[in-house]
Amino acid sequence: MMQDYAAAKTVNFSEIPIISVSGLCSEGGIEKLAEAVFSAASQVGFFYLIDHQVPKDLRQRAFAASQRFFACPQQQKETIAVNQDQRGWMAKGLTRLEGSHSTDAKEVFFWGMEPDVEYLARNHPMVAPNQWPDDICPSLREDLLPYYVSVLQLGDVILSALAVGLGKSADFFTPYYTHGLARGQLVCYPPSLPDDADALRFGAAAHSDFGVLTLLAQDDIGGLQVLNKSENWIEAPPIDNSFVCNIGDLLERWTNGKLVSTLHRVINRSDKTRYSLPIFHDPSSHAMIDPAEFISDGVEAHYSAISAGEYIASRNRNNFLHYQKK
Repeated sequence: MMQDYAAAKTVNFSEIPIISVSGLCSEGGIEKLAEAVFSAASQVGFFYLIDHQVPKDLRQRAFAASQRFFACPQQQKETIAVNQDQRGWMAKGLTRLEGSHSTDAKEVFFWGMEPDVEYLARNHPMVAPNQWPDDICPSLREDLLPYYVSVLQLGDVILSALAVGLGKSADFFTPYYTHGLARGQLVCYPPSLPDDADALRFGAAAHSDFGVLTLLAQDDIGGLQVLNKSENWIEAPPIDNSFVCNIGDLLERWTNGKLVSTLHRVINRSDKTRYSLPIFHDPSSHAMIDPAEFISDGVEAHYSAISAGEYIASRNRNNFLHYQKK
């Protein structure tokens, strides 16, 4: 039953491009990167990033911290239960992605950029203090933040390349990120059980990401699957020290469909726990996302303008069950 509902093809990496981030300092570096990134983002929506500048030791430190946190007793993790601002620990069974047959098997810890007092007071959607588990996992903040900052720097490089590929200046996206809404997740996927197959349950059911740009570090377990243009599910296996980068719904909307947000899912068929570290590199909550920025004369906008925070918050309400609690 499990093979039927979670079948995916193993293909060569040409279906999900591998892009090197090195060579930016050489002549024409940003233009070459822009060409590769724009092609992948407009044709596939998914690509691997290699030869990046995120230190491997920061990545290893973050994964180790994730394992320590999820090993804490549930009663302790419940002291920082996820709130309406999407900060804290979310137990298994609280994610029901739109169109899925069941809740996801994963559990998640959410954090984001610490807002300054003035910006916090403006009450923009999704802008809130973090819930750090200082009592039960006191080093988590120190173990995650250096990695988080380094990944966001890589995200800035990819955004610059996308801007050039879209015919804009390399710094086009910068003003939209003055108070970036970037959120990080620690995600824990237990091995799939026979009961999960009976319920057609995935670690993460088929979905597209809500925001602008996702940068994902996955461990060596595997299980990420992507829906290709032929409507076939294909494996996106781990590549050592790489990031899987994908376009989110908000960027597809922003570019009026020039860039594509692709369905993907996770199934953990191994007998080990799978861990992943996605960072969602999204604009300021108040930033207005308007397709008019990317359309030519005579081309109709497929979407209306909306603030980044409002859009992402609305998607959260439709996919996470804790928003239904009173």
